Amino acid sequence: MGFELFAAVLAMLAIFIMFSAVKVVGQGYEFTIERFGRYTRTIKPGLHFITPFIDRVGRRMNMMEQVFDIPAQEVITRDNAQVTTDAVAFIQIMDAASAAYEVHNLTRAISNLSMTNVRTVIGSLDLDEVLSNRDDINERLLRVIDAATQPWGVKVTRVEIKDLEPPADITEAMARQMKAERLKRAEILTAEGEKQSAVLKAEGSKQAAILESEGRKEAAFRDAEAREREAEAEAKATAMVSEAIAKGDVQAINYFIAQDYVKAFEKLATSPQQKTLIMPAEMTALVGTLGGIGALAQQAVNQSKSQSGSVPRT
Repeated sequence: MGFELFAAVLAMLAIFIMFSAVKVVGQGYEFTIERFGRYTRTIKPGLHFITPFIDRVGRRMNMMEQVFDIPAQEVITRDNAQVTTDAVAFIQIMDAASAAYEVHNLTRAISNLSMTNVRTVIGSLDLDEVLSNRDDINERLLRVIDAATQPWGVKVTRVEIKDLEPPADITEAMARQMKAERLKRAEILTAEGEKQSAVLKAEGSKQAAILESEGRKEAAFRDAEAREREAEAEAKATAMVSEAIAKGDVQAINYFIAQDYVKAFEKLATSPQQKTLIMPAEMTALVGTLGGIGALAQQAVNQSKSQSGSVPRT
C-alpha cells in the first residue's frame, strides 16, 4: 500500500517536472528565461526545454507591430494659438530583452514620450505651418521618437497626427478668409472672361470691317469696269455715228437729237412732282426719229456683217 502511494506521487512529480521543463512559444512572440531571477537567454517560437525549478519564463514579449494611441492634448503654437491634437504611433519590438528590462511599463513610456515630442514639435511652428505641414510634423516626430526608443529595443515605424482642431474663433476666421479667397478667384475669372469676350468681339468687328472694305473695293472695281465698258461702247457708237455723218447720212444726226429727246422725256415722266403726264404734240416727229435710229442701227449691223464676210479665210 505504501509502495503504491510512493509510486503514484513519484509519477505525478515526474509529470510536473516534464511539463515544467517543456515550453512552447507561439508565433509572433518571444520569451525571456531567467535563472534565479537573472536574465539568461531569449527563446523564439517553437518547442524549448528549460531546467525545472532553476529556470523560469520571465517576460512574454509580443514581437508583432503594434498600434499605440497618443491621447489628445492642448498645444500652444509659436504664435500663441491653442490647438487640440492627438496622434497614433506604430511600433515593433526588435529586442525582447531590452524591451523587457531596459524600461518599466513600455506602453506608458512610449505614450508619454510621444506626447512630449508632439508638444515640442507643434510648439515650434506657427498655426498656419501646423495646419499645412502635417507631413513635416509626422517626419520630425518619427525621427525624434525612434531615436529615443532605440535603447529600449523598439523600432517606431510610423507616427501620424490624427486630428488638429483650432479654437472656434480661429476656425470661423479661417472659414471667412477661405470664402473671401474663393470670391476673389471668382471675380478674377469673371473679369478674365469678360476681357476675352471683349477681345473676341473686337477681333470679330475688325474682321467684319476688313471683309466689308474688301467687298466695297471689289464692288467699286466692278462698277469701274462696267463704266469703262459702257464708255467704250459709247465711244464706239459715237465713232460709228460720226463716221456716218461724215459720209452725209442725215439719219445719223437724228440719232443724237432723238437720244437727247428721249432723255428729256424720261426725266419729265419720272419726276416725283409730276401728277399729269403731257404727251408732246409732235409725236409723229418722235416716231420718225426713232425710226431713223432703227434704220441707222440696221445699217450698222449690215455693214458689220459685210466686213466680217470680206475677211479672207486661211
